[in-house]
Amino acid sequence: MKKSSFIALLLGTVSGVLFALGMCMALIPQWNAFQPGIVFGCIGLILGLITITIWRKMEGKAPIKISGKTIFTVFIGVIGALSLGVGMCFSMVWSHLVLGIVIGLLGVILLISLIPLCKGLR
Repeated sequence: MKKSSFIALLLGTVSGVLFALGMCMALIPQWNAFQPGIVFGCIGLILGLITITIWRKMEGKAPIKISGKTIFTVFIGVIGALSLGVGMCFSMVWSHLVLGIVIGLLGVILLISLIPLCKGLR
């Protein structure tokens, strides 16, 4: 394993755990930790962005250029992940199985469409 991959693995894991813990703290009302959860979630997001920057620098890659395609790709990823999560909630929490499956499948299709959008077709 390359040094850059190991550093990215460690920092990515820490940032993911901080973000997930922050979201749990903010969204589970029994914990009564909304504001600290927002702080933890933001720290996790910032550490994730720092991780991407450090990894790209260690790999000798150019910084990410923000373009229309980049913004569109991020938008499709966010909408796909949210619709997949909403579909799971419809199925498992709100007992609307068919609607949940349809919404979840739309999310999966959006997420799968990211592969040719990012890598292109040959």
